[in-house]
Amino acid sequence: MQQPLVAVSTDVRQFDNYTWHAAPQQYIEAAIAGAGVFPLLVPSFGERLDFDELLSSVDGVMVTGSKSNVHPSLYGGDPSEANGPYDPARDSTTLPLIRKAIERGVPLLAICRGIQELNVALGGTLGTEIQEREGSLDHRAPVSDNQDERFGIHQTISIKSGSCLAGVFGAGEIKVNSLHRQAIDRLGSKLQVEALASDGTIEAVSVKDARAFAVGVQWHPEYWVKSDSNSAKIFRAFGDAVRVHAAAKAGARAAAE
Repeated sequence: MQQPLVAVSTDVRQFDNYTWHAAPQQYIEAAIAGAGVFPLLVPSFGERLDFDELLSSVDGVMVTGSKSNVHPSLYGGDPSEANGPYDPARDSTTLPLIRKAIERGVPLLAICRGIQELNVALGGTLGTEIQEREGSLDHRAPVSDNQDERFGIHQTISIKSGSCLAGVFGAGEIKVNSLHRQAIDRLGSKLQVEALASDGTIEAVSVKDARAFAVGVQWHPEYWVKSDSNSAKIFRAFGDAVRVHAAAKAGARAAAE
């Protein structure tokens, strides 16, 4: 079976006396095993990259989670050290890539930091340290050295009836592993809410009138993609959209020959 190419965001990290452009293995593995695609890591060089050329060569975009946060200067927030850490090279790459992917109708899946980048890219803002808000749940990961415990599926969210994700999961409640200290505050004008936590925190969005699958989720389906049916469903839906896009491109090329 062919594996269509999917562009995957990278973080810029310093270790072993080198600057690395990297993505966590869980996302790459989920792209292969869950979506059935070939993940292509995109270095975070911002405007030095030709995004149009990239999007002509791939059939999907996946924006991963990360420990870093979108720089508050991009949405009028407080750029304090407390709201970090930051990765401005990633911001300069993912935000224009997201906008271009939506404009060109390339399927998009944005996870955790990715949903926040999607919101900022489309003019929205983020709330920081949301666990301190009155009436808010504590959405942060439990303190543990065991990753399975940190990424445990424990939070109930409600999928909106008639939404894009209702077609993936069905409307109603599902359980997810949502781990974050920031969340969408003001929703970007081109976005619509797909799912909410019980405290009203936005847990998923989609792009209004998108030409292709364009969804952001605040939780981490990549972690349990091989063992949790709902985690598998979101990657399968993304992979299906990528294959539809690839087939349409192939059809257009054949018609032009």
